[in-house]
Amino acid sequence: MELMDVMRQRRAVREFTGDPVGREAIEQLIRAATLAPSAFNRQPWAFAALLDRVRIDCYGERARIWSLENLAETGFGEAAREYLQRPDFNIFYHAPALVIVMAQSADAQATEDCCLAAQNLMLAARDRGIGSCWIGFGRAWLNLPSVQKELALPEGCHVVAPIILGYPKAWPESHGRKPPEIHWL
Repeated sequence: MELMDVMRQRRAVREFTGDPVGREAIEQLIRAATLAPSAFNRQPWAFAALLDRVRIDCYGERARIWSLENLAETGFGEAAREYLQRPDFNIFYHAPALVIVMAQSADAQATEDCCLAAQNLMLAARDRGIGSCWIGFGRAWLNLPSVQKELALPEGCHVVAPIILGYPKAWPESHGRKPPEIHWL
């Protein structure tokens, strides 16, 4: 695809076929992520990948329960309660793959640099016909020290972008975009 087509057609995908996403595809997406710009070329990112749908589902349920019990810590407030109270809601949407983009430091710009890498990953996924969705609900739970230890995430890293990946049952329609608000100076 052409770059602008990829940007126009990228969607948050939350329904996946049963097809797995292969390790090679994940490695290619992560390589695309690392092409993102970073402040002073620090490249502060690290990545963790999980390709086990059963474990992802289990983590999604644990994250849902924790988030419901600790709503104030999620950053989403009361508006999230409706989703989190549904027992059939899984934070990671039964995705076959989860890639976690992490900042290796608390340096200025590290989080923003990781956001740029995450966007590259999602655009590269769309180009390959793989759906993605950044799961903000999962971030607070994944940043708990006990969870980071359980998952053996690198010490000193903090999770910036949990991104689920999979082959979409269908590509969602666009919700449209508001016109840009431009202030010429």
